[in-house]
Amino acid sequence: MAGHVSGTVARTGQNPFLRAVAALSTFAGWVAAGMIVASVIITCQMIWVRFVLNGTTVWQTEVVIYLMIAATLLGLPYVQRLRGHVNVDLIPLALPGRARKGLAVLTLTLSIAIVAVMLWYGYEFWHIAWARGWTSDTVWAVRLWIPYLALPIGLGLFLLQLIADLVAVVLNIDTPFGLEDA
Repeated sequence: MAGHVSGTVARTGQNPFLRAVAALSTFAGWVAAGMIVASVIITCQMIWVRFVLNGTTVWQTEVVIYLMIAATLLGLPYVQRLRGHVNVDLIPLALPGRARKGLAVLTLTLSIAIVAVMLWYGYEFWHIAWARGWTSDTVWAVRLWIPYLALPIGLGLFLLQLIADLVAVVLNIDTPFGLEDA
């Protein structure tokens, strides 16, 4: 709804599973932020080398691309924990409490299923790159299993956070969609 902002963080209560997943998601968020900072620093170094020192760059562009993609994937669980993903809450706001909870369970279950499929194929893609020794077609020739590792790790942590969100809603530790009843 226009003007409505949900500024709540997913609740964990005293549940050890939810607290552990929250800690993992927060750690992943810090790692993702560090990757973004590293990308900015490397980009500045690349600009300095190319335009001030009039030198050539070999690895910088590729590293920045891989770091930004990895930061996006590793940041998924943290953003989910903060409820920062796009959320259209018009229907949940219009529903009474039990129906809202049912819709939350349904959407979280479907999200878990979709992310689980993505995790499966992401792991398979990473494993093929690792088993076959793939390298990039650049001068640097990075072993591709290293940047591709962000796929199973990021999607796995995202899946874990979605499962934690479902557990929190089912156990009434957290409210559906982070919305309080009026």
